[in-house]
Amino acid sequence: MPPLARRLAAGLLNLRPRGSGRGLHTGPDVLACRLGSRAVVRFAGPEAVSFLHSLLTNDLLSAFAAAGASAPQRYAPTPNAPARGPAAPAYAALLTPQGRFLYDLFLYRPPPPSQMLDRTGSAPETGERPGEEEGEPKEVLADVDAVEVDELIACFRRYRLRSKVEIDNVSETFTCWQRFGHNVVHTDPSTQEPEAQSIGWGQGVDHAGESAAQGNGHGWQWLKDPRLDYLGYRGIFPADTIPPLVESDKEADERHYQLWRIENGIAEGSTEIPKGEAIPLEYNLAALNAISFVKGCYIGQELIARTHHRGVIRKRLMPMKFVDENGQELEQAVAPGSEVVDEGSGKKIGTVNTALGSRGMGLLRLEEALKQGSSLRIGDNRDVRVQAIRPDWWPAEWTQMLDQKSAVA
Repeated sequence: MPPLARRLAAGLLNLRPRGSGRGLHTGPDVLACRLGSRAVVRFAGPEAVSFLHSLLTNDLLSAFAAAGASAPQRYAPTPNAPARGPAAPAYAALLTPQGRFLYDLFLYRPPPPSQMLDRTGSAPETGERPGEEEGEPKEVLADVDAVEVDELIACFRRYRLRSKVEIDNVSETFTCWQRFGHNVVHTDPSTQEPEAQSIGWGQGVDHAGESAAQGNGHGWQWLKDPRLDYLGYRGIFPADTIPPLVESDKEADERHYQLWRIENGIAEGSTEIPKGEAIPLEYNLAALNAISFVKGCYIGQELIARTHHRGVIRKRLMPMKFVDENGQELEQAVAPGSEVVDEGSGKKIGTVNTALGSRGMGLLRLEEALKQGSSLRIGDNRDVRVQAIRPDWWPAEWTQMLDQKSAVA
């Protein structure tokens, strides 16, 4: 269990209470936060999905078709995607023509009208039967890096040409939320959190929760994070409301979610994944279900495909802990941009790109970072030691060669 999960279980996080209402959970190990670092963009028009599919790293045509209410499953970007039911968000990136990272996007297919309830909560809003909708969805919502939202919209509009799609910032109308914590993980095959299935969706309606489902054209929906199971659930909701299942005393500051990601070695947004510089495979986007290697062309595909099939990635983004010579954690002792040095050779092996408290992430050379007996420190501060951590979710083949070398030694 990551250290933050233990702190959550022990109730040591300083949460921001919102009233005194009783929630569905009693422990402090399930938290929710509004992601102020993310903005919401709407892509609307008959060619919205095909437009995005042609530009982004993931196979959106197959992903959205597989998760549609009536379509058989043809493609599952993660094991979480069901054959039927609400579409899980798809995770994807827009790259430069040279294959460098520009923006990451979580893309949500709004449900068809037959899955939205009328005001009584007893029938589809339009009177249509499930399965009557055909073709691509006419609208896609995306949560994106809020710092880059204006440039992102301008970039997509330049690529639009004659495509029938409108692109707008709808952050005043919608916000992005995340539910996370070690007890939020479920092993059932649904993309929806079990407790969310009764809120605002067409079967097993909980009328006590019905009021929360009204007034939202996109439906209330918590869906599994498409990157990793234990990252929890993500959703887009109206900006003027608190989503269902958010307990009154369990709404946390976004820094807690950031720390949760940092401890698991998962970067998000152009601040943590350097815009115009980062190679997506070094930042582990392939294992986070952001890249399809079987779809057609997209911007920057050539470098990604060549690097992937060559199979040699010497540097990866890794979580790290900052400690003193006695192994005690050091808070706020390291700034982003600091160099990580192998004390034995004196050589730089990487750079810290994100730091929060005693934790951080950095792009490190695997051979030096994971070598048995290696001693790492911050280059301009000899008093700060660095402990590089191999995340549990990493595929074994990423470090198999290093493990073999260590065994021989």
